Amino acid sequence: MSVKEQVLKELEERKGESLSGEKLAEQMGVSRAAIHKAIKALREDGYQIHAGTNRGYQLDIESDMLSAQGIKAHLAPDWKSLPIYVYKTVDSTNNAAKKLAVEGAEHGTAVFAFHQSHGRGRLGRSFLSPANTGIYMSVLLKPSFDIRRSVLVTTAASVAVVRAIEKVCGLRPEIKWVNDIYLYGKKICGILTEAITDFESGQIQNLILGIGINCSTNEFPKDLLEIAGALEGSFSKNELAAEVLNQLLPLIEHLEDRTFLEDYRGHSLVIGKDIQVYKGGYAGTVPGRGASALGIDENGGLIVQYDSGERETLATGEISIRL
Repeated sequence: MSVKEQVLKELEERKGESLSGEKLAEQMGVSRAAIHKAIKALREDGYQIHAGTNRGYQLDIESDMLSAQGIKAHLAPDWKSLPIYVYKTVDSTNNAAKKLAVEGAEHGTAVFAFHQSHGRGRLGRSFLSPANTGIYMSVLLKPSFDIRRSVLVTTAASVAVVRAIEKVCGLRPEIKWVNDIYLYGKKICGILTEAITDFESGQIQNLILGIGINCSTNEFPKDLLEIAGALEGSFSKNELAAEVLNQLLPLIEHLEDRTFLEDYRGHSLVIGKDIQVYKGGYAGTVPGRGASALGIDENGGLIVQYDSGERETLATGEISIRL
């Protein structure tokens, strides 16, 4: 860990407190000049660090830039050693995580970015990722189940995000099957799961779980104005990012017990609603089929009854709610 990273770690863990430059230098075994250089570099990166005669250095309590050190400060003890990468800009955090997977990165490795130039959503859609207004993250998972269970990962991830938002932000979001998180009727989070599989065995070698949360995004293209929203409010993005990991990783470790499904059902935006089911394309680009959403099965599938009376459990597809 560089001096700059060590300094940021100390500042993040004691945000709002004044830390003596002399004590920091002594603790790290470096010169005062090295500490000063690190502080200067952090300020150039955008961190609000205050300093004064005989007052030491203090990271502004309102500072909310994503950093590996800031995220780790809020991780549960079991996950403190997770490899965490934070980039200013990437094309896609899922792509960055795939590269790390090829290099042999371990289970739980997490990638974050201030901005994605080509963020991706489901079905080939783009995902709006303005700089510094959201949490754009991907987690590398190495599950021990076959591809048929992968839908449960997306279901578990939805629950993890909802629980994290409730704990950190004090809000109660809802889940639109299969993987969108809504607040006050607007989408605030999308989840994209991509698998790297061994086709001979059917086993998933790596699973890349991408999560994009709109924290303060308020400028949307015209076609998204009516459906996209943001968390807003006062909270720490570093804390929220860490809490998503705190909630997600235990669920993945115990995926097969499916206990999280009750939470998924309890936060469902669609159960009991009249919906349109779309297969083979986007909503609006192919004919939809009217149905009622009856429930969520033990594999995360949506149980529907069509207007014709026929019942089906959807493992994939897209739905919209009929108003």
